[in-house]
Amino acid sequence: MPTEMLFQTHLVLGYVAWLLCFAAYIWPWLSAMDRVAAHRAIATLHSFRFFGLVFILPGVVSPDLPASFATFAAYGDFATGVLAMLALLTVRIRQLFWPFVVAFNVVGMVDLIVDYYQAIQADLPAHAGLFGATYAIPVIYVPLLMITHITAFYFLLRPHQNATRAVANEATAS
Repeated sequence: MPTEMLFQTHLVLGYVAWLLCFAAYIWPWLSAMDRVAAHRAIATLHSFRFFGLVFILPGVVSPDLPASFATFAAYGDFATGVLAMLALLTVRIRQLFWPFVVAFNVVGMVDLIVDYYQAIQADLPAHAGLFGATYAIPVIYVPLLMITHITAFYFLLRPHQNATRAVANEATAS
């Protein structure tokens, strides 16, 4: 099987496996939580994105991994991880917590989208071996990160559950 096809198969199956896991276990757990707890759980996962700096660590990835991809991916992950940690540190200061939640999700999702774009432009799927030891990041870790960013935006944009319940209770009482 050609390298490009193998990489794309791994990537698609990474999304499929995480979506199945997410639907069965993570979504019910997150959706049962209040907004702050759900965003805190997502921020905890994303706080480990400092690990993306490994894309610029000599000896871990091939020196032929395009710098345009590696540098942006490394620092985008690092920035997202730091913003997620700041969200976690400010959870008791809601005026700071929510801006950090929005920031780490916007920066993180932009990072992943730009990484996908740059990987395609550099034809990385056909040269997936250049990832070296980091190969597992785009095929196993990135799908979960993307899914949780989408979930975070959903939770940010949906009406507050307490407000929804109050409206429903008011309608029932009428």
